[in-house]
Amino acid sequence: MSTKKSSKGKRMKLPKHLQHINLYAAGIDVGSRSHFVAVPEGSSEPPVREFESFTDDLHRMAEWLIACGVTTVVMESTGIYWIPVFEILESKGLDVKLVNARHVKNVPGRKSDVLDCQWLQRLHTYGLLEGAFRPTEQVCALRAYVRQRMNLVRYASSHIQHMQKAMAQMNLQLVNVVSDITGTTGMRIIKAILDGERNPLVLARMRDHRCKNNEETIARSLHGNFRPEHLFSLKQAVDLYIFYQGQIAECDREILSQLATFDAVSFSDNGPPTTLEDALQRMSGVDLTRIDGIDTNSVLKIIAEIGVDMSRWKSAKHFVSWLGLCPGTKVSGGKVLSGKSKQVANRAAAALRMAAFTLFNSKSALGAYLRRQRSRLGAPKAITATAHKLARLVYSMLKHGTAYVDAGQEYYEERYRSRVVQNLKRKAQKLGFELVEIAGLQQKIATT
Repeated sequence: MSTKKSSKGKRMKLPKHLQHINLYAAGIDVGSRSHFVAVPEGSSEPPVREFESFTDDLHRMAEWLIACGVTTVVMESTGIYWIPVFEILESKGLDVKLVNARHVKNVPGRKSDVLDCQWLQRLHTYGLLEGAFRPTEQVCALRAYVRQRMNLVRYASSHIQHMQKAMAQMNLQLVNVVSDITGTTGMRIIKAILDGERNPLVLARMRDHRCKNNEETIARSLHGNFRPEHLFSLKQAVDLYIFYQGQIAECDREILSQLATFDAVSFSDNGPPTTLEDALQRMSGVDLTRIDGIDTNSVLKIIAEIGVDMSRWKSAKHFVSWLGLCPGTKVSGGKVLSGKSKQVANRAAAALRMAAFTLFNSKSALGAYLRRQRSRLGAPKAITATAHKLARLVYSMLKHGTAYVDAGQEYYEERYRSRVVQNLKRKAQKLGFELVEIAGLQQKIATT
């Protein structure tokens, strides 16, 4: 342990936060072509080495670190280049920590790959770095499938736009009379057009009985200029959309198979889960879809990002802070400079915000809370505040296994009214007045 002598010859201990906590720590500056690794002084000569990003070089890096006596490694989250380094080092038994690059900025004016890895190693030696959240391997695999599904949905939606563009170029106004061109009515008509049908009346008869517009309105929208190049663009867009729907279905099967690995113990009693809802409920032990605004897809996105082990966060406050759904604390000189929530690229927080957005017309207590916050703060802040409340509910249900029961809009409004009345009574009492209800006052006057 580092110490120094005072003028009187006494040995003085360094402050606790400056003591060497991780004596065998290494720092890695991750890059796309090569990685620079720094180990403690005296462990190896030279103490900094460069390894290329090939797999055999990563294994040589792991062997060198073990030979140097390193037990813990820290690295920056640079793009996706850290993933193979992290996985290989972790498989060798090393304690690997991933840190946010914004938290380990070097001294300005001294920026190089060698200095970066040495700076990381020094900070980690003194225990000044905390590893970012990374779920278990099972959850990581599930997260990869879910993120791939989100990419496929995004690709498919872009081809829907291509379909709309091709029809607009032919002046087919199907988008204006059908709410979803990929629904039953829309796809029937589009496939018939690609098969050569041009009669608007014949095409309009393909409408589903649930369609709001009648055949006459739909027929008027299908008078167009069927040019070959636009039909070709429409055909390719439809083929690509159908292809991606097949890819999404295949991805769904892989997700269900991965979810089944979380519940392998109970297969002998209930058998493997057959639906996504059943699999998610078995995995988490609670039904998160009972929370207003949260559907099955939202639950899947949230659990794929955070897992079901809530012990990784000390409390619900730490959890919502990690999600970036709590007010900021930018204070200087005792003055609050900003309370804006920090910007984080968190998919679980995005799913909770989207769930909160759907509650504007809800008759639930959460819907009433969202509308009241919107009248005070505006829509963006109200959505964040409601997402904060949803996150706390998710944390409580997953940690304690409790069920959510909606109290209803009327219950929330009554509680809000009682709080307002109590605050008014308190203010009136401080000013020397007494707050009396109108009904009670009228009754008192009538009796006198």
